Amino acid sequence: MAEVVFSKASGLNDSFFGKSQEPIQMLLEKDVEAFEQMSAIPKLFKKVRSHNFAEKITSRTSMGNFAPVGEGGVYPKASIQEGYSKTVEPDTWKSQFSITKEMVEDNKMLEISQQALGFTDSYNRTRELFAGAMLAGGVSTKMNFASKTYDTSCADGRPLFSKEHPSITGNTTVQSNRFADEFSLDALSAAETAMQNFKDDNGFVLNIAPDTIIIPNDYTLKRDVFAAVGADKDPATANNGFNYQYGRWNIIVWPYLTKVTDAAKPWFLLDSHYNNSRAGLVWIDRIPLSVHSWVDENNDNNVWNGRARFSAGFNNWRAICIGGVTGGTQLISSSSVSGSSASSEG
Repeated sequence: MAEVVFSKASGLNDSFFGKSQEPIQMLLEKDVEAFEQMSAIPKLFKKVRSHNFAEKITSRTSMGNFAPVGEGGVYPKASIQEGYSKTVEPDTWKSQFSITKEMVEDNKMLEISQQALGFTDSYNRTRELFAGAMLAGGVSTKMNFASKTYDTSCADGRPLFSKEHPSITGNTTVQSNRFADEFSLDALSAAETAMQNFKDDNGFVLNIAPDTIIIPNDYTLKRDVFAAVGADKDPATANNGFNYQYGRWNIIVWPYLTKVTDAAKPWFLLDSHYNNSRAGLVWIDRIPLSVHSWVDENNDNNVWNGRARFSAGFNNWRAICIGGVTGGTQLISSSSVSGSSASSEG
């Protein structure tokens, strides 16, 4: 649940604006809480409450396997080292709205309520747009948002979505979570299998089980995704063979997902459990929305300032993959794609 911290100038309750303070505060708080229930951020990012100016996110390589040593044998030493690391520094975000003395004098409570709700809508929308821009920007190492450049590389220095993720130990070849295939039932199955075969830095297969499909609000993608996973029979076969993808996925249609460079119809697979346990996509909340109310003596307006500190960054790329983007690994050949209604162009 989102937290909102309120403060107001001394004596404001006894001023002309006193009676409006609590209702406005309630509107701000309730609207932020309601939006939190609809936000995609908690579903796509590991949320971290920070108490520092920045957070370093890292990982450890796996240990070697147990070894047979025979009766009375000595314990072999298992090596482990720090993996790639990433530092995320929260930004400060601010906004402001005002209520005129005339609005209170004329009892314009509807207009006052709209001002307050518009303020929280702006805050919540900014967070969602920023999160969507970060994810979409993961095809490169940087993206621009609100006239500022943000780092969208993961801990290994490569873009979040790359064909060439290296191993810090050199014990496995480069790996890809960037796939060229447009969405289809076959592409979904192939991408899921590819993620299940992701290896750690020492070359061991990980326990990755993607459970979430993320798509922008595109009607053909929605049609194709729900056609692929919404029926227990395979629509591509005359005998209606069993569709093993049926009912296995959480589907997030995210209207705040901005345009992905070099991807007309991008789609993503996420292992939400791995993402949370291994800090893949990380959202840092440093200071919650803090709202301060005061009276501007130059114009007699009741001013409401809002300030928060948050940011996002990418650490472990293995939690997610993208499909439908140029320059990605081709998972399936065009001749092997089924002719089902689940193909990306129908």
